[in-house]
Amino acid sequence: MKITNVLAILVLVTGICATGYAKDGSVTTPKTQKKVPVVKETGFARGADVSWLTQMEFEGRKFYTPGEDRKEMECMELLRDYCGVNAIRLRVWVNPTEEPWNSIDDVVVKARRAERLGLRIMIDFHFSDTWADPGKQIIPKDWENLKFDALKKAVAAHVNKTLIALKKAGATPEWVQIGNETTHGMLKPAGSVDNPSQLVELNNAAYAAAKKIFPDVLTIVHLDCGNNPWIYNRMFDFFEQFGGKYDMIGMSLYPDMIVRRGEADSWQKVADDCIANINALKEKYGKPVMICEIGMPYDQPEACRDLITKMMSADVKGIFYWEPQTSGNYYGYTLGAFDNDAPTAALDAFKKHK
Repeated sequence: MKITNVLAILVLVTGICATGYAKDGSVTTPKTQKKVPVVKETGFARGADVSWLTQMEFEGRKFYTPGEDRKEMECMELLRDYCGVNAIRLRVWVNPTEEPWNSIDDVVVKARRAERLGLRIMIDFHFSDTWADPGKQIIPKDWENLKFDALKKAVAAHVNKTLIALKKAGATPEWVQIGNETTHGMLKPAGSVDNPSQLVELNNAAYAAAKKIFPDVLTIVHLDCGNNPWIYNRMFDFFEQFGGKYDMIGMSLYPDMIVRRGEADSWQKVADDCIANINALKEKYGKPVMICEIGMPYDQPEACRDLITKMMSADVKGIFYWEPQTSGNYYGYTLGAFDNDAPTAALDAFKKHK
């Protein structure tokens, strides 16, 4: 990273830390942002995870309305007005290294913006200093040597600190994810599925902390591969056995990845298997289901639209597209729903649902 970029980031971080959360500005809240009365929708969540947004703006990315008469527009407002999005999902890391992205302060900046636009909010706790997913659930550096009881307290304190910051900023989350794609556990090895009672205890510590700050918030346990019944039955059988507390089952669904691994022959088959899994889980565990992540290759917008349309017919509470505002290849991610920084047809299913 260039020294000039490092210095600019330090300036942003200093401004954030001085007040507890960032002030409005060209990066944190662009001038195109309109202050509107907060009137949030209810019912089906048509969501977008835009956690990269402040970083993209820092890098100079801008966003535009679709069609020939392109007009620059703030991204969340663009997603709301042109793509039918009514909810925003934001990841939070414990102590991100080197850069402010996905810190508590960065999350507050984006959540406050979403709140002002009347967008519903999901907070996605990774419980790591970096990416957490099925392949890695790396315990935060400051928590590495904690004994288990102290680790539970650290989890609760992190949830508490994050949600209090949001509350002070006037942002009210509707959902909280306790871990991200915790298919094989979280905060490993302490919270591995090989140690299910401890995994459930960690979950319950976060659950209690979230409900203390926002009693009406809905907590989600989120796994990947929504088409795979075995991993969901394993996890939620553990929750039944050890008294796990949660309000919703969360899923990721990336059909193209599953097809490329040779586990299905088409995205339609993946979607059908996912819908069958949703129905079985609801019957077995009596919990609603949310698709917390979905995505298709950026150069297949029509297929993506058809996938979302199909999944919206399932018995789910909502669907969140993962980082739709990206175009082409962004840090290796190629499943965005924008082209040339403007929305494609990928999210048209959301518009039809309004």
